[in-house]
Amino acid sequence: MRGDDGQIVPVAQSAELTATLVGDAVPKVYPDLSHGMGTVNADLLDFVNR
Repeated sequence: MRGDDGQIVPVAQSAELTATLVGDAVPKVYPDLSHGMGTVNADLLDFVNR
């Protein structure tokens, strides 16, 4: 989970790469948010509770 507006590490060099390295990863990219997003949302809670 990350935003697509990361100023230091582009999405393609982090989230997408990580998803290919982690077997059952499901990348979630949120438009116009920074790398850390700064928020808790339903997707994060779903991940924590599985």
